[in-house]
Amino acid sequence: MILNLVYLLVGLALVLIGAEALVEGASSIARKWGVSEFVIGMTIVAFGTSAPEMVVSFISSLQGKADMAVGNIVGSNIFNTAFILGLTALICPVFVTDSNKKVDIPINLMVCVILIIFGLSIPFIGIDTTTLSRIEGAVFLLLFGAYLWYSFTHNTPDEEEENAKTLNIFAAILITAAGLAGLIFGGKLFVNNAEALAKQFGLSEKFIGITILALGTSLPELATSLVAAVKGKSQMALGNILGSNVFNVLLILGSAAVIRPLDMNGINAVDFSALLVCGIVVLVGALLSKKKQLRFGTGSALLLVGIAYMTYLFINL
Repeated sequence: MILNLVYLLVGLALVLIGAEALVEGASSIARKWGVSEFVIGMTIVAFGTSAPEMVVSFISSLQGKADMAVGNIVGSNIFNTAFILGLTALICPVFVTDSNKKVDIPINLMVCVILIIFGLSIPFIGIDTTTLSRIEGAVFLLLFGAYLWYSFTHNTPDEEEENAKTLNIFAAILITAAGLAGLIFGGKLFVNNAEALAKQFGLSEKFIGITILALGTSLPELATSLVAAVKGKSQMALGNILGSNVFNVLLILGSAAVIRPLDMNGINAVDFSALLVCGIVVLVGALLSKKKQLRFGTGSALLLVGIAYMTYLFINL
């Protein structure tokens, strides 16, 4: 037990150090490439922090475990928005640009809606929508490509980003890669040993899956977003969360469905509702904010949604 506790703390330390390195390296890359920190957050950073979800969903798809593949993505997106963005907004105001309001946040909500439509038990162009088919997976991949193209061609860095201290490109890439490695390996070390400790205390596999494993796969997003926000890089934090959500559904779930069609019967109306409400709260918070920030009110609302959803899961274990 003592050894498990030591490894758990080492894993947590690696995650925090990795998040620090990733934010610094990714910021320098953004300035060198002449793109905004938001775009770097929703591409390089989001791709790296979504690695755990990608591995779990791809393996689950190959093994025919559709509930795990889809549930992992839906659960991670709810956790990303309700808890990570909610907590980040409570700690530090998250700056929202006009482009975020008009494009990025609505697209995040639109992706939720499309996933829900594909999961409804009604006919949709002759396809059983309780199954995410290869055609629907391909649609997700096409939408993902279009979103990436739009983001890179319509986002530019602000003056503050351009004038900030910048590492040389080789050092920035090296630090970013090292940060990603620290996040991934540290997160794995944390999850494995937290799971071992939980089993020693007699907790059930389902309880461990809903709590420790769900937290573990979202630990990179949590650490990166909080570190970015505290360092005054809230656009990277927002880009990381929105980008991870889009990556999870359009790229990861889309690819998994192309590999093997996914049965979505395991995801119920409460799961879909929690996902949808999170997206709506973020959009409403951004539109109503006079200071162009997601602040205490939005963060509190998101956390309440997350707590209500987790309570439902615990009651129905």
